[in-house]
Amino acid sequence: MGPRLADRLALYLRDAELYRGPLSPDHPVFSFGHHRPIHPYTISQAFHRLVPELGLDLSPGVSPPHLHNLRHSFAVATLLRWYRSGIDPGQRLLQLSTFMGHVNPTSTAVYLTITADLLQEAAGRFERFTAPVWPKEIPDE
Repeated sequence: MGPRLADRLALYLRDAELYRGPLSPDHPVFSFGHHRPIHPYTISQAFHRLVPELGLDLSPGVSPPHLHNLRHSFAVATLLRWYRSGIDPGQRLLQLSTFMGHVNPTSTAVYLTITADLLQEAAGRFERFTAPVWPKEIPDE
């Protein structure tokens, strides 16, 4: 989670406490009422109502986006941001897994689709890692 999202979440929680009083640790963060968490079906309904409004151009044989696709996009985009900002994704996978509600990174691996951008960033990191011991050009024998 980035600093802007953390700030907004803190503001949301502060406002929730002002409105409802002190929140207990098991209190749902997002709800439609006091101690009423948002039901997954409600989220799914809203998503499927919004998708047609996006006016996406889908190729024949391509299915429209599913709510679960957002988890894939989030996981890959997070890794890409880490690579581009110089953070070692291997050191942060447990955080990503926890944020996504998984017990360990193995469960999160399902969401880590290899994209061209992600592959390029990983390859660049590998090249920088091997640069001290791997010559740019191998001399002919």
